[in-house]
Amino acid sequence: MQTIASRYQVQPMNLGDISQVMEVEQESFPTMWPLTAFKRELQQNRLARYLVAVRCQEATPQAERDPALLHAHSGLGRFLGELRQMLGGEESELPPPESREELVVGFVGVWLLADEAHVVTVAVRESYRGRGIGELLLIAAIELAREHRQRVVTLECRVSNKVALSLYEKYGFQQVGLRRRYYSDNHEDAYVLSADSVTSAAYEVTFRQLQQEHRRRSGDYDIQL
Repeated sequence: MQTIASRYQVQPMNLGDISQVMEVEQESFPTMWPLTAFKRELQQNRLARYLVAVRCQEATPQAERDPALLHAHSGLGRFLGELRQMLGGEESELPPPESREELVVGFVGVWLLADEAHVVTVAVRESYRGRGIGELLLIAAIELAREHRQRVVTLECRVSNKVALSLYEKYGFQQVGLRRRYYSDNHEDAYVLSADSVTSAAYEVTFRQLQQEHRRRSGDYDIQL
């Protein structure tokens, strides 16, 4: 009898992910309008980098026998989704989440500006919250900034979101400003947060320690930028 193991991988978003990403966005920001034009962001915004966290289901005995076959099979859904997007099928019907070979459980968007990496959005599928995926996406965003030699990472956060603020503080973010009535749904203020010197040797030591702690709590993962 085959056993099913789940693991998470963070990888660049492609056109085939858009339908699932829109599901996550609508769950996370139900009052947001208009919705993000992900297709335009991926194809036309040279500053934007979007990453998805994917839960990959693996049939363990088959993977041990033929890893290449498993890899090809798990990528089939993304290929078909991308083909639908190229043909204009953004609203194509999806199977139930738990039956998908690759399930997008969260995503993060980063704009690589002239002097900073700005995190424009982070969202996690509702049924997967509390599993460390939000922290994983933040780790990936910081890795992306470091890879592109961006010394500073910035973002906005609701003043009432104590859980997120605590997470950001742990990774070295500090409050550097306030945007009043920033959120359109309830006109809540947003703190402007900034983590400086993320490319420094001192920050890397702390960052790697935090990554190891996250792996111990939430399990291993892969990040492909």
